[in-house]
Amino acid sequence: MSTFGIVLFLLIGGMAFWMLLFLMGFILPYWITLGIFEHLRTKRVLDDEEK
Repeated sequence: MSTFGIVLFLLIGGMAFWMLLFLMGFILPYWITLGIFEHLRTKRVLDDEEK
């Protein structure tokens, strides 16, 4: 039973590790890039309205 617990712990820990790796490697840069483009696009719209 102790071996089952260790294997289960390593399995859950491994899944959490790969999920964090995926989030930091793909989702976070994608989210930051979308935020930057949204910020730049909004700034351009406001500048066009003032002209």
